Amino acid sequence: MKILVLNSGSSSIKFQLFSMKERKVLASGLIEQIGEPLGKIKLNSLHRKEPMVQKLIIPNHEHGIEIISSFLIDDKIIESLDKLDGIGHRVVHGGEFNEAQLINDDIMQEINKNISLAPIHNPANIAGIKAAEIEAPNIPQVAVFDTAFHQTMPPHAYTYALPYDLCQKLHIRRYGFHGTSHKYIAEEAAKILKKPLSKCNLITLHLGGGASVAAIKNGKCIDTSMGLSPLEGLIMGTRSGDLDPAIIFYLKRVENLKLHEIDTILNKQSGLKGICGTNDLREVQEKMKDGDERAKLAFDMFCYHIKKYIGSYYAVLGRVDAIIFTGGIGENSADVRYQSCEGLSHLGIILDKKRNSTNSTHIESKKSVVKALVIPTNEELEIAKLTQRIIQGQKIPQNSGCLNN
Repeated sequence: MKILVLNSGSSSIKFQLFSMKERKVLASGLIEQIGEPLGKIKLNSLHRKEPMVQKLIIPNHEHGIEIISSFLIDDKIIESLDKLDGIGHRVVHGGEFNEAQLINDDIMQEINKNISLAPIHNPANIAGIKAAEIEAPNIPQVAVFDTAFHQTMPPHAYTYALPYDLCQKLHIRRYGFHGTSHKYIAEEAAKILKKPLSKCNLITLHLGGGASVAAIKNGKCIDTSMGLSPLEGLIMGTRSGDLDPAIIFYLKRVENLKLHEIDTILNKQSGLKGICGTNDLREVQEKMKDGDERAKLAFDMFCYHIKKYIGSYYAVLGRVDAIIFTGGIGENSADVRYQSCEGLSHLGIILDKKRNSTNSTHIESKKSVVKALVIPTNEELEIAKLTQRIIQGQKIPQNSGCLNN
């Protein structure tokens, strides 16, 4: 069975083609700067020693899918997209869907309804779906939602303390994101711990340019740090994370800023970038070595907020089998992992400096009661697995990484 996974952004398409029998990547690539004067493609397959890199005009997503199709045919990976068994699409906001969905007109309407909740991401995801449907009209297509895994949260965790009728009318609630990643690493952690996921209590930390934490009890998400949008929660590369909402009114009143200007500040000019001028943690750490005090402040704040969430989710779970780090920062920054867990020995969380410095899977000390794991995420494979299940008509567990209404 061959499944194509598409992650469509406003000006990009990332793809991977899987052979599901071997869980093997047959081809992958990234198409960037769609709709700009000159686009860029980087495509690779198992038949190539080096990826194909080109610059060319890519007017829209449909043309991007055509490039992917031609590449797969020319490299003899498939005869045509009609030979695929399915196409899985990452969709950022699925509202209250709790599992992946076979895409049809009704599902597209629901995804369109959620544009107001994800105005940057969902239109791009829709563009990718429509382009794929044009190029491969006879192939089943599946929407896999970032928000689905978190739909098992109880009402007291996802409800905001706003007028209840207003929340119901406008669908204001905590949705959470990175659900496909949290689901994947939770399942991998259960294998490592040699326990059924249904008996695992975990704190999963997806740390990258965007960052989120999830509390998983008996295999199901019961709380997560991101909220109505991906802005809430941890400090991120360019996003503020948690803040006093009165700051918004203060900025509007004192600086006479417009709402869209405040939105830009909170989403694109805050976080690590806002504090020390760069959103790349590697650059932050290089600045720290040169004695940059604001870089040190940004790093300390980043780790401090992670530590606060670990502590609060430990309190919510009561018992924790493991904390898991993933994402670009979580998988590669030993310093972030160590500082985020430093001083948590009273909770039974103690890292081993040597293991941690080598990015081992197990980074906990022998004295640690709680396991500490580094697990590389694989959201594309998880999307492919869920797409395969939907196409084959298999039931997806309710705490799965996709949504349904």
